[in-house]
Amino acid sequence: MGVSTDILVDDKKQQARLEQGISVKAQANQYKQVDVQTAIDAASPHQLIDMLFQGAIDRVAQAKGFMSHGDMAGKARSVNACIDIVEGLQASLDHNQGGDIAANLDALYEYMQRRLFRANADNDPNALVEVTDLLQTLREAWLAITPADDA
Repeated sequence: MGVSTDILVDDKKQQARLEQGISVKAQANQYKQVDVQTAIDAASPHQLIDMLFQGAIDRVAQAKGFMSHGDMAGKARSVNACIDIVEGLQASLDHNQGGDIAANLDALYEYMQRRLFRANADNDPNALVEVTDLLQTLREAWLAITPADDA
């Protein structure tokens, strides 16, 4: 009987460690969400767009990693999150004031969404690289702009 009691005690210790690990991970995720929300609340509109660019670039990098490791569910989540972010960038366009630039960006965002969809459906890492390059180019151009508030 001593052996089964030892196993039961070990199982309870392991379960407690597992629950504690989940709790610590949940607390870390909650802290991270508060940190992100604080950054969003303090950001200027110019900084918010930069955060969207960076978030999209990060999601594509995650998708590439998931793709290379065969994690199709993770890849799909990351690609879908990136598509959502690109849709947010697209929705932020001011077609009244932006004229041709806004129209061209709108078309480019549509193109990126199609490439992301194909990358996900076809497991095409080259499409992800292409979207990353486009996002990085747009982000660099965005960062080169000095907002009127900062001038």
